[in-house]
Amino acid sequence: MELTQLEYFLTAARLQHMTMAAKALNITQPALSHSISKLESELGVPLFERNGRNIQLNRYGKMFVKWVEQALQDIKNGMQEIEEWIHPDQGVISMSYLNILGVDRVPSLIRDYRLNHPEVRFELKQGNNGDIDEHLETGHSDLMITSRETIMDNHEWIIIEKTPLYIVVSSTHPFAGRESLSLLELSGEPFVGLKNNCGLKATLTSRFQSTGFMLTSTYDAEDLATVAGFIKAGLGVSVLPQTLGLMLDGLAWIPIQEEGWYWEIGLKWRKDRYLSPATKRFIAYVQQTSPVAESEE
Repeated sequence: MELTQLEYFLTAARLQHMTMAAKALNITQPALSHSISKLESELGVPLFERNGRNIQLNRYGKMFVKWVEQALQDIKNGMQEIEEWIHPDQGVISMSYLNILGVDRVPSLIRDYRLNHPEVRFELKQGNNGDIDEHLETGHSDLMITSRETIMDNHEWIIIEKTPLYIVVSSTHPFAGRESLSLLELSGEPFVGLKNNCGLKATLTSRFQSTGFMLTSTYDAEDLATVAGFIKAGLGVSVLPQTLGLMLDGLAWIPIQEEGWYWEIGLKWRKDRYLSPATKRFIAYVQQTSPVAESEE
């Protein structure tokens, strides 16, 4: 059964005349008759009562026509939806991001982009590192905003931001008044760490390895906000980016003396995955507007 057969059938059903239907479809009347006869043969029932060139739907035809109309409308809607998704000015950009980035970084990025592209829509998913990695790898998202350490060989990457990392302690901690602090001075302090599904975990592990030592976690939290809460309660110290959502009252943020302690956030996507024109335009925008990306070129 072919799509053209169904379109021919609907036209014939609407006009109830074979010659008029053939003329409307810009085909010959024998070609139309052959198409409908083939359709009836495939279905195993006649669809029309025939009286010369005049035709009228029989009970099987009336039963079938409503499903054909719905099917063709669904196909039309599907084509329209795809067109809307891929249109660079009116399309949909599907993107996942780490939970903590939803407080400021992602909303600001979308707001700024939509100033010049107001009709573009974003389909957003957020979660921990495991969640958003799965979204990207399974094709539920085309783009992902995350840490550099999550990049694999089949990924492309643009840096959006390098955020300094700080040693964070309770405001009542003896270190709270220090202007800067070496990570070596944290030895013996209860350290509030992160579980593997948190996006910052890989960054901290990499930085500690380059420093030459590791701190043993007293607690491992699911997310950065929980880490900040534990520190505020005086249950330990940690290393965090100074971002909205973490800057609680009762915390002291101390610059790290060792070099290279920053959290690199960026946009990544799969090299082997189709990207719509709307998505490609957004990638180009990030590339052009990110001061960090420009400095890396």
